[in-house]
Amino acid sequence: MTPANRRPADPSVIAAIHHPLRRRLIDLLGVEGPATASQLAGRTGELVGNISHHLKVLAVAGVIEEAPELAKDRRERWWRSVRSSWTWSVADAGGEPAGELIATVSEERNVTYHADKVRQWFEARHEYGEEWVRAAFATESWLTLTPERLTELSDRIRDLIQEYYEEPSNDSSAVPVYVFAHGVPARP
Repeated sequence: MTPANRRPADPSVIAAIHHPLRRRLIDLLGVEGPATASQLAGRTGELVGNISHHLKVLAVAGVIEEAPELAKDRRERWWRSVRSSWTWSVADAGGEPAGELIATVSEERNVTYHADKVRQWFEARHEYGEEWVRAAFATESWLTLTPERLTELSDRIRDLIQEYYEEPSNDSSAVPVYVFAHGVPARP
């Protein structure tokens, strides 16, 4: 069963979310909560005008939205994550070259992004206690599957992750944790 917050992404959404700065803004809004362009500029080291431009691109794509109830006056603009999970495949482009190019480049950026998060952990794990070092994990397996069973595995992993997303730990020791998985046909 596909969670209600998982939506198919068209090439414009894929392009919007896979720009490196926009990806970081999505992460900041998703993990740290609503913020203004000025606050996000301070967190990223970027100029406010640049942040504002990228926030507008994300809003047009439907990835973030304004949070007007947080503004103290009419000049202040707050933004929040829409909290959606996007699904897409190169196959969705249906042979259209521009769509295939966007999806292919985005796949490459996604893999780099995932690997960078793991590298960041390797560099920062000395800042965490032993319980975090022991809890962090990596797993890999060679499976023999049909496309249908790989889809089933993917759905089960997504559902499990969704369950933890919907019921976050509220303990004071809880911190943001990045989880990702890939399942692809490959050769040894």
